[in-house]
Amino acid sequence: MATTDTYIQGNYAPVRDEITAVDLPVTGTIPAALDGRLMRIGPNPVEDAAAGDHWFTGTGMAHGVRIRDGRADWYRNRYVVSDRVSEALGRPITPGPRFHDGEGTANTNIIEHAGMTLAIVEAGSPPVLLTDELETVERIDFGGTLDGSFSAHPKRDPLTGELHVATYHWTWDFIRYLVVDTAGSVRHSVDVPVGHSPMVHDVAITESSILLLDFPCHFDLDVAMTGAQLPYVWKDDQPSRVGVLPRHGSADDVTWCEVDPCYVFHPLNAFDLADGRIQLDVARHDSVFKTVRNGPAEGNPTLDRWILDPATGHTTETRLDDRSHEFPRHDERLEGRESRIGYTVGFTGAEGPAYKHDLVSGDVEVHSFGEGRVSQEMVFVPRSVDSAEDDGWCMSYVHDATTDKADVVILDAQDFTGEPIATIHLPQRVPFGFHGNWAPAE
Repeated sequence: MATTDTYIQGNYAPVRDEITAVDLPVTGTIPAALDGRLMRIGPNPVEDAAAGDHWFTGTGMAHGVRIRDGRADWYRNRYVVSDRVSEALGRPITPGPRFHDGEGTANTNIIEHAGMTLAIVEAGSPPVLLTDELETVERIDFGGTLDGSFSAHPKRDPLTGELHVATYHWTWDFIRYLVVDTAGSVRHSVDVPVGHSPMVHDVAITESSILLLDFPCHFDLDVAMTGAQLPYVWKDDQPSRVGVLPRHGSADDVTWCEVDPCYVFHPLNAFDLADGRIQLDVARHDSVFKTVRNGPAEGNPTLDRWILDPATGHTTETRLDDRSHEFPRHDERLEGRESRIGYTVGFTGAEGPAYKHDLVSGDVEVHSFGEGRVSQEMVFVPRSVDSAEDDGWCMSYVHDATTDKADVVILDAQDFTGEPIATIHLPQRVPFGFHGNWAPAE
């Protein structure tokens, strides 16, 4: 169970030095086909951290490893320069638009879209444009087409290349659905009233629908008045539900499917079934911010399957695996389409394995990184654009408590329990954070 100082200790604690290291040492052989950057981001408070600080609110730091020609050319880590970073380190204010009077923290995900590397966050701040080397350039609003909050979790449609996004803000009593086109402009927007201000961390898509996540973790003004860094708290008297919004529909077309009380930060994948129902696999938390207010630490999240029936509003719920599972990923060429394989990692401090799930047979393979070694979110990289599902590599940043440094570990996805193909040794640790992605070279 987390304590008030969990998120400032050990590998949750920030690193202070911004490093550029070149020609990184490697154990094993990096596949020659890998050409790009493995990027990662998370909270890295630039100020002195204190017990009770919320994990989600620290200033952001981006990390990246450049891989090509079987080499690890460089590792870099850089602050995402928000106003707090500017003030603390004496750096110029980052130019660009501001939403909701925010100070510009972006600490949750880092993506590549429309030729841009973007640090992103939910609930207020605009995306922050970074260089390929992770230096902060400016805040952006997609050429004036974004006029409010963005999200930490856009979903890219593999057929169109467009981003589908669910956004929120504490002043809104609706969830906003956006589509960002391949040129980097918001081309579609729908506000879906919900009657409160929920925390909406992610979204799921299918070929027919957008799945909006409305769970009983809501903004609380009384808690905000106490000075809480993140005044979203659990509401026992509110339902948990998933809104099914037809892709080209309006707010009036949403059908809500209720589920047992819970919270979901991250779906694994969703897709349409032949009978009109929808399959949605999720990392399910019993609750968040109910008894522990500075991070999600109220029991192990489990991997669950929901079958949503928009015709009746009913949901059939099945537990797939009751071990600790979070940060689910899959082959994103199948985003919103039927997929068979998913990857998760453990979510209890000292537990560091990664899991490969056959979502049809139910088989689960476990990769142990060794004593004292904890994997962060896995990223799947296909061997080629047309290779079969699961034919590729799983890559993750791994913390080694014995050295207090990080490695990037590359696994053969089809030999998941076997020895890593390659381990890239980094000169410092990478704090436990949130999300990252592979950005292939053009």
